[in-house]
Amino acid sequence: MAGILDLLNSDLGKTIISGVSGSTGAPQNKTADLLGMAMPVLMGAMQKNASSPEGAAGLLGALNGKHDGSILDNLGGLFQGGVDDSVVQDGAGILGHVLGSKQSGVEAALSQKSGLDMAQVSQILKVAAPILMGVLGRQTRQSNVQDTGGLSNVLGGLIGGGQGSKQQSLIESFLDADGDGSILDDVAGMVLNSGSKKGGLGGLLGGLFGRR
Repeated sequence: MAGILDLLNSDLGKTIISGVSGSTGAPQNKTADLLGMAMPVLMGAMQKNASSPEGAAGLLGALNGKHDGSILDNLGGLFQGGVDDSVVQDGAGILGHVLGSKQSGVEAALSQKSGLDMAQVSQILKVAAPILMGVLGRQTRQSNVQDTGGLSNVLGGLIGGGQGSKQQSLIESFLDADGDGSILDDVAGMVLNSGSKKGGLGGLLGGLFGRR
């Protein structure tokens, strides 16, 4: 299974980056950098939320309904003339659910790392969140996922790029560095430090975030 960062480098990913950039007014290169950092964080947060039976059932229900991947079928129409307010509002709801009280901290860290202001970061994430859900929904459908175990496998594959459970367990442990069950406590530090360290946590997450 291709990882979420592989998707951003594909033709579909380039369409997403170009469309999000055009709809938010942010430079395309900075939009690409921001999405490369934000997508794995959001996917990891979704995975953590899905670690409980209730969370997994809720996410699976959304992916089998509204977020089944159909948004990807007409991205040209989605971005033409500006993204519809209903999509942006949907994105805001997704971010609130996935990030919770950590949302402002995550956005501040991404703003500092990407060089975009907070308002641009917030807008990009609101547009990107429903698309990310669509990617997850399509992958869930293509993999014929019927239960929470299958959903966990899809999420892990998208985060780890199909490179094995050992890397996935490392990612999970780093995302929850203080072991309290909330992967987002250390997101700000991870994002800000991922480009400055070559080894250890910074090196791994630097690779995750496309900082080769």
